[in-house]
Amino acid sequence: MEVEQNSETKWEAKVSTVLKEASADQIWGFYGDFFNFHKWFPGLASCYGVHGAYGEPGCIRYCGGFSIKSEDGEDSVRWSKEKLTAVDPIHRSLTYEIVDCNIGFKSYESTVKITPSGSDAESGCRIDWSIKVDPVKGWVLEDLVKKFEAGLDRAARRMEEALTNPEE
Repeated sequence: MEVEQNSETKWEAKVSTVLKEASADQIWGFYGDFFNFHKWFPGLASCYGVHGAYGEPGCIRYCGGFSIKSEDGEDSVRWSKEKLTAVDPIHRSLTYEIVDCNIGFKSYESTVKITPSGSDAESGCRIDWSIKVDPVKGWVLEDLVKKFEAGLDRAARRMEEALTNPEE
């Protein structure tokens, strides 16, 4: 975990996880499915396209049901609209930004990059998730990063499990 906190500037952090049983190309397939990330990310109840061509820069997805509290109170549906700003299938990376939400992010940009971690392309991979966000009222960056770490680890395990146990 890399963390940079300054109340005057954007918060920046990167969380990572390594998978031993899934290749970078296999995991990229899950991330490339930009409108269906709720299948893998814990606490995300729904995710679907609301604008633009599927998987193309400029498309926007709606994500609902986060573990992050909403600005409107704990009982309201927590949601964001996220715009895909860049996608590079050759280098297995994508960047997106939150364009609207009720979870306190005023400015949020995230990049996910998936790279092989072993001696060949088939022997595991590493997922790096970098975030840049304006400070969020009521949060400390380290606590937000812990949520991202837990979410990434659980999502990665779900993806790896889906590849190793496709029948379940």
